[in-house]
Amino acid sequence: MPNENPEQKQNILDACPHCGHKLSPWQQVLLSVDRALTCKNCWYRIILDVFEPEQDKPIDNEEEKKNEGN
Repeated sequence: MPNENPEQKQNILDACPHCGHKLSPWQQVLLSVDRALTCKNCWYRIILDVFEPEQDKPIDNEEEKKNEGN
C-alpha cells in the first residue's frame, strides 16, 4: 500500500507475543484492522493499543489564547 505509514506497519505483529506461533497473512490483516485477535495456537488474546500518541492540540478556548500571549 503506497499510503501506508511506516510507523503503522511496524506495529503489525507477525507472531503471537505469548507463544511465538507465526500469524498467517490473513490474521495479520485482521489484526491491523480490528486491533484485536485470538491466537489459534494458545488462545492468547492479542490486543493492540488503540490510542495514538497525543500531538499538539490547537487551543480553542478564548481565555487560554489571551493568557498564552503574556
